[in-house]
This record gives sequence, C-alpha cells and structure tokens, in this order.
Amino acid sequence: MMLALVTAGEAVFFLPFVLPRIFRPTLLDVFGISNLQLGMAFSIYGVVAMLAYFPGGPLADRFDARKLMVIALVATSVGGLVMATIPSPNVLKSLYGFWGLTTILLFWSPLIRATRQWGADGLLARAMPGRAFGILDGGRGLIAAVIASLSVGLFAALIPADVQVATLAERSQAFGKVVLLFAAVTVFSAVLLWFALPQRVSSPSGRTQPARADAGIGAVLRMPAVWLQAIIVVCAYVAYKGLDDVSLYAKEVLLFDEVQAAKIGTVSMWMRPPAAVLAGLIADRFGVSKSTLVCFAAIAVGTGSLAAGLLPPGAMLLFFATLVTTSAAVFALRGLYFALMEEGCVPMERTGTAVGIVSVIGYTPDVFMGPLMGWLLDRSPGEMGHRHLFAAVTSFAITGLIATVVFRWHQKLGSPGRLG
Repeated sequence: MMLALVTAGEAVFFLPFVLPRIFRPTLLDVFGISNLQLGMAFSIYGVVAMLAYFPGGPLADRFDARKLMVIALVATSVGGLVMATIPSPNVLKSLYGFWGLTTILLFWSPLIRATRQWGADGLLARAMPGRAFGILDGGRGLIAAVIASLSVGLFAALIPADVQVATLAERSQAFGKVVLLFAAVTVFSAVLLWFALPQRVSSPSGRTQPARADAGIGAVLRMPAVWLQAIIVVCAYVAYKGLDDVSLYAKEVLLFDEVQAAKIGTVSMWMRPPAAVLAGLIADRFGVSKSTLVCFAAIAVGTGSLAAGLLPPGAMLLFFATLVTTSAAVFALRGLYFALMEEGCVPMERTGTAVGIVSVIGYTPDVFMGPLMGWLLDRSPGEMGHRHLFAAVTSFAITGLIATVVFRWHQKLGSPGRLG
C-alpha cells in the first residue's frame, strides 16, 4: 500500500513540476517562452489548484481514495501526451490549468488522508506521523530522483554528444520523448495503485462509512493550529519552489551546459529521499515542530548566503555544500509539515477537510511564486536576478520559523487544535 502511495504521490506531479525543474533551460528554448511566461503557466495551475483544494478535502473524507487517485493519474498522463507534441505556449498554459484540476481535486487530499491513516494504525505498531510522512515524501523523492536520472540519460542519448551544436528540432524531439517517459510512469503508477490500495481506508474505529462532507468544516476552521500550519506550509513551499531555479542558476551563473545544468537539478533531488525519511525518524523522537524549526533555520542560512553573495567566484565546493544542505532542509520540511496535524490535534475523520483548508492557503505559492521568479530573473538578468530570488526565499524561511515558534507556544498552552 505504501509503495503504491509513494509511487503515485510523485508520479502525478512529474509532468507539471519535476519536468521543468530538471529541464527548465531546455523547456524554455523548445517552447520559445520566457521565465515569466512559464511562471504564468505555473500561476494558472495554482489558481485552479486553489479552487480545487477545498472541495477536494471533503471528497477525500467521503469517497473511495483509490478510485479518485487512479482517475487523477490517468487524466494527468493524457495531458502528457499533448505536451509531447510541443504545442503552442497557449496550449501549454491550458495544460497547466488542466493539471491543476487533475492533481488536486481528485488526488491530493486522498493521498494525505491515506498516509496519515497508515501512520496512525495501518502498518505501524503505534502512531508515528513523522515517520509515515517522512517515508511518503522520502519515497516520492527516491522515485523522482531515479526517473530524473533516467530522463537526463535519455535526453543526453537522443541529442548529439556536443550539446552546443544540437539543433532546436533535435532538442525538441528528444524533449518530447522524455515527456512520454514521464507520462508512461504516471500510467504505471495508476495500475499499481489500483491493485495495491484497499478499496476504502478505514477509520481508526474500523468503520468504513464516509463522513458527512458538510459536518465539521466549521470546527476545523476554528482551529488556530490549522491556520498556523497553513502559514508553515506556505513558507516551506516557497523554499521548495525556489529549488526550480537551481538548474538555471547553474547554466547562467556557473556557465554549465544544458545537460550539466540538468544534472545539478538532479543532485538537488537526490537529497530528498534521505532528508525526508531521516527527518521523519528524528521528528518522532524529538518532536515534529522542533524539527521544523531547525529546517527553517537551515534554509534561511543557506539561501541568505546566496542572496548576500557570500560565496566567492569559483567556490564550486562551497556552492555544492550550500545546495546540498539547503535542499536537505527543504525536503525534510516536505516530510514534516503535514505530520504537524498530530501535534495540532486534528481529528482523524476530518483529515481531508483539514488538508483542504491548509492546502488552499499553503500552496498559494503555486499562484504567485512562478510569476515572481520569472519577474525577478527577467528584470535583472544574470547573477543579480538569482540573488533577488534567494532573498525572497530567505524572507519566507524566517517567517516560517516565526510561525513554527507560535505553533509550539500554542501547543504548550494545552489546547493546540482548538480555540480557548
């Protein structure tokens, strides 16, 4: 069950997010678009996702997670078939709107609910939310890193050995085949999920009847811990989106070619599996919120150093150390922030609703981060644009650290999930 959740949980985001993270310079050239135009596509995804998160939460509390997620995976892969034809920029933007619907409305909340259930009383002897979500995100990271490495190898094999002499047509054809690889993995994950996931994940009491979608929404909305968790997710997700700049930074500042730049992005992704799993183990030992504090502090130091230009020219080893450390902290956070629901005392039967509320706020970077990145990078070409971007990420990391301190303070009052 968990293997299926891990595989599907990453595969559904291969096409809209993993692909541009690894091949951002190539994608921009092949589609003939700017950073701002790509950012607008991400923004369209984000707007649709924002509209889908909240209704998706009650749906996850009411209907069979397996059916919802399989439909989402198959529909997402169909969008990949369209992308492989290298359509016009307008069609690309429409695709991102379509993916915003398929990946969120029918997929995201069921995934989180099923994972939390597994961590509470599925396969583990006792409740281990940190470990459950750490395994989910770490496993997702491992899948992403493996597929990313294979896709870079495929892309390199399909173009001339001297990347600089490859024509636009050759690069477009190679890129299209990489897109088909991602679409095929997405379909495979749907098949795996269908056979591995139980027809309905039961509640802690063993009952399988769905909860009323309209019941409990007001109670969840009155939980301060849910709103604080939403702020934490916003700040963590901004840092995650900031990693999209890694491959472009390597190309424009470090002067790597497209294949080398893609490999740099892959290095960052390989930090995700060990970071998320280790963070989950540590969180179950020392506390999820305390581990979250450490991660935000590490991100603030790493991105703050890049924003301030503290790395001297040619300091490749120091850059890689900063990249590895910051990436590890970012991916550790992704394995932690939904585990905060246990410390926030969110009822298990309202997990989907709480996930919907947290996600509506927490994933707003899908709306604004893409255009912000594009505007900062296009307004100040070269190193200065990247420094401005890292400064923005640093400010959010500091905000996340403050929100986590307030969350811990509220927890110590003795009623972390409720008013009064």
